[in-house]
Parts: sequence; C-alpha cells; structure tokens
Amino acid sequence: MSGWSPDFENDLTQLLKDWLKSQGRTQADLRRSLRAASTRLPSILEVLERDYKAQGIQGLATRLCQVENEWHGEERPLDANAAKSVSDPFGQLDLLLQEIREDCSE
Repeated sequence: MSGWSPDFENDLTQLLKDWLKSQGRTQADLRRSLRAASTRLPSILEVLERDYKAQGIQGLATRLCQVENEWHGEERPLDANAAKSVSDPFGQLDLLLQEIREDCSE
C-alpha cells in the first residue's frame, strides 16, 4: 500500500468534493461529523490523514462510511440531487469500501 502522498491527497480531495455534492452536503457538515478544527479542506484532510496513518485505507473508508451513515440518520430538508442519492441503498462510500476490500484480498 502506498502512503499518504500529494497525489493521494489530490485524489481524496476530488472524491470528497464529488461526494459532498452528491449528498447535498457542505464542508461544514463534514467538519462537524469529523470534529475537525475548521471547515477548510486542509483541516478536514488532517483528520482523515490521521485515520489513514492509524488504520490504512480501510480505516479511512470506514470512517467516511460512518459519516455517510450518520448523515442518512439525520432529519434535514433535501434538495432534488440529495434526495436522489439518499434513495440509493448503497452509498458511494460503501461501494468504495467494497472495492478496497476486494483489492486487498487479491
């Protein structure tokens, strides 16, 4: 497994932006769920980097899945895009975690 690198961080940043958009969420929502010091992306990435260094890519994916599950348990008004993604029984992060597990078992 490769470590945390600038390329990995850039890929993760893009994944987070796409994920937040598909969920109808903001960086502030993610900051609250991760208990990061700031809504700025470097602060959010710092929390995720700690998870990654402690538990690897599976730990990182698990943490993000927990955030998504937390969000799905909340009552909040949804826009049309978020409603569409909530109706999906498999979150994007669950699919990512499944791919990671498959890659690790090979």
